[in-house]
Amino acid sequence: MTTLYDFDADTLAGAPRSLAEYRGQVLLIVNTASQCGLTPQYAGLETLYQQYRERGFEVLGFPCNQFGGQEPGDAAQIGQFCETQYGVSFPMFAKIEVNGDGAHPLYRWLRKQAPGLLGTEAIKWNFTKFLIDRDGRVVERFAPTTAPAELAPAIEKLL
Repeated sequence: MTTLYDFDADTLAGAPRSLAEYRGQVLLIVNTASQCGLTPQYAGLETLYQQYRERGFEVLGFPCNQFGGQEPGDAAQIGQFCETQYGVSFPMFAKIEVNGDGAHPLYRWLRKQAPGLLGTEAIKWNFTKFLIDRDGRVVERFAPTTAPAELAPAIEKLL
């Protein structure tokens, strides 16, 4: 059976990282964008990260420019924006595609594991969230408009 730990992704700094490094942790994987109406969710994601990281929780951010061109920057610009505007300290990865032929293999897997509304697999917008248990399995998919604070009960159940 495939789990999250079977995938690799490049960090925002360009270094390859095996997601097996997160084995045993509860994860929230989010496709992000810096120029979206939902961008203020970075603050809520950072709050969740600070609140639960000591208990084995990580947020993994994956910038994506597929929705309205709302993540046009390069890695340095994205990193600077996240840090200076929202104090993001959780791991950020290189910009990827989440839909279509160029979709990152991780996102192809996530979409199959937790389809969206009416069984559609496509990611609808920035800040779609996937909650992963300590065994690397997708537990739930949350809509872009779901505020990070609303995820706290589901995260606590897994911790």
